[in-house]
Amino acid sequence: MVMGDLEQSSQVLVIGSGPGGYAAAFRAADLGLEVTMVDPSPRPGGVCLYNGCIPAKSLLFLAQVMHDAKRVHKMGIAFDPPRIDLEAVRRWRAGIIDELAENLAQLSQRRDIQLLNARAQFDGPRSMRLHGGEIRRIRFEHAIIATGARPKPFPGTSFRSGSRIMDAAAALEMTDIPQTLLIIGGGYVGLELGTIYATLGSRVSLVEMGDRLLPGVDRDLVAPLQQRLETLFESIHLQGRTASLQESERGVTTLLEGAPEMHFERALVAIGNKPATEELGLETAKVEIDEKGFIRVDERQRTGADAIFAVGDVTGGPMLAHRAARQGKVAAETIAGIPAAFDVHAIPLVVYTDPQIAWCGMTEETARAQNRKVTVLRFPWRFSGRAATLGASEGLTKIMVDPLNGRIIGAGIVGRQAEALIAEAVLAIEMGALAEDVALSLHPNPTLSETEAEAAELYLGSATHRIIQDQPEQS
Repeated sequence: MVMGDLEQSSQVLVIGSGPGGYAAAFRAADLGLEVTMVDPSPRPGGVCLYNGCIPAKSLLFLAQVMHDAKRVHKMGIAFDPPRIDLEAVRRWRAGIIDELAENLAQLSQRRDIQLLNARAQFDGPRSMRLHGGEIRRIRFEHAIIATGARPKPFPGTSFRSGSRIMDAAAALEMTDIPQTLLIIGGGYVGLELGTIYATLGSRVSLVEMGDRLLPGVDRDLVAPLQQRLETLFESIHLQGRTASLQESERGVTTLLEGAPEMHFERALVAIGNKPATEELGLETAKVEIDEKGFIRVDERQRTGADAIFAVGDVTGGPMLAHRAARQGKVAAETIAGIPAAFDVHAIPLVVYTDPQIAWCGMTEETARAQNRKVTVLRFPWRFSGRAATLGASEGLTKIMVDPLNGRIIGAGIVGRQAEALIAEAVLAIEMGALAEDVALSLHPNPTLSETEAEAAELYLGSATHRIIQDQPEQS
């Protein structure tokens, strides 16, 4: 109910319009609640749409096409070297973002969701002060915080417009293709953006302070990707500690411990994210945060403050759009009085490089760390007819099975279309499926999905396209 030009009230106030925020707003509106969504951006979508998932995957598709053009040469097809029109690439990418953003705006309008273009800050347990819009203050019955996270800068530096030291958003702007690019961080952001720039012509050097790329991902899944990147990148420095990073008009200078000084045209810092909670005034609303600044929530996304919920990256855990969206729906349903909880057992994670890596549920390395018995079933793609036709025989499908009852508790895939293939494993884990269930479900031939069925067949003691000499591996 509007109480004047400068103040109003709403049943549900959503702060942030990314995947967690708009999913919460849409679900709440569908359940008949009056919803207001506030964000500094004029249209919904958040970082995922404007500076993350969508632009990155758009450019990764182009990188894959260029890689395929080279790969098919040995198959008898030759293409001329590609001519890259960066301005046309930027227009194409911007067109995708604009179309998706407009769709979200229309969906908001059709649901009668009020969109306010402003920055919100709590000034009490039931109200927020808005900065930048006509409405100056809004009272709420329930609020959902979905403000996401921001990239961490390298110590002693900051991300600013026009800087040669870039975060992911700046790198995705593609203002130019530098001859040399330094990437600090061997996680998925660094590897995806490194793949894009290296394919487009940059000499990419990557520094990772750990002893491996993609820390936390099973080594056998990372191996085919690392082998590819060792030929694509100029260099990969594992266990490399960056002692300094300095910018000048001519480029970026870095010093690794125990190594000579190195110079690059640009640098990308991809060392993780921090929650976007600093300017929310959470202490005013009595919302509790942990030692890293993430908001504490329960399984229903409720914070310690009455009537205030939080979803997505701001709550910690895997920072994924699909996780945020599910949490947003849980918060909306809880507010509407519907029994709901975030009780997901298999969150799928995907690295969109070439080859892709996807996994869900229990990993092999986690099982070992927890001293948990698990049967590991591996089906190398060199035994797959479909992988051979795609020139993708380096791939691997693995399934983790509880040896006590035969239930699938985890899965990992490296190779083409891993982003889609992992969905079957997610469903299997959530449904409590047995390895036998997957093995006996007919999979079309020839497809990469057959590798999941044949991995499961190994648990039964027989796989059509692989001779079994030993029992399934026990970890």
